[in-house]
Amino acid sequence: GLGSQAAGIPSSILSSFFRVFVGLGIGFISALCAGMAISMSIWVKRFVMPIVELLAPIAPIAWIPLALVIFGIGNQTAIFIVFMGVFFMLTIATVKAIETVPEYLINIAKTLGARKWQIWTQVTFPYILPQVFTILRLNFIAAWMAVLAAEMTGLRDGLGAIIMNGRNLFDNNLILLGMCLIGVSGFIIDALLKYIQKKFFWWDVQRM
Repeated sequence: GLGSQAAGIPSSILSSFFRVFVGLGIGFISALCAGMAISMSIWVKRFVMPIVELLAPIAPIAWIPLALVIFGIGNQTAIFIVFMGVFFMLTIATVKAIETVPEYLINIAKTLGARKWQIWTQVTFPYILPQVFTILRLNFIAAWMAVLAAEMTGLRDGLGAIIMNGRNLFDNNLILLGMCLIGVSGFIIDALLKYIQKKFFWWDVQRM
């Protein structure tokens, strides 16, 4: 940037990290809740799932015009784009994962006297959590590209803004620097997600 609007590279990297992690976090939690709520009723599932499957193929970047109308230019737009980029796919993954929960696990829980809510929280949820997080990792690249595209709409900072500043100033070096930072940052985030998966979902050893 120029003058008082200038943003340094460290702050731009942190801004992009903040937006993508907040968007991924909200999308992950929301998808788990939505998927489990949908799976609790066959009628809700039959009505809602076609809508979710209809919206899932829409590219995250396609939501940018709507986000700008609703939120304007700011962090909310970038976070919303990341959220929309992962929410529907993760919701579908959650519903499908619930369908794969072995019946014998549920029967054992019932035999031990578990109530319905205990089966959901202590059997179903732990079983599907690693699977849904894996889908989150696979969808991270789409979310990463989406937040960068959102940052190109006029945000002051962020790695996408670096690319736009380079274009506006006809500075090829700045553009190449932004591209390199995007690649390295994306690699770091993916490595961090992989570490989180191994560290916090240790009971899913067979799928690691």
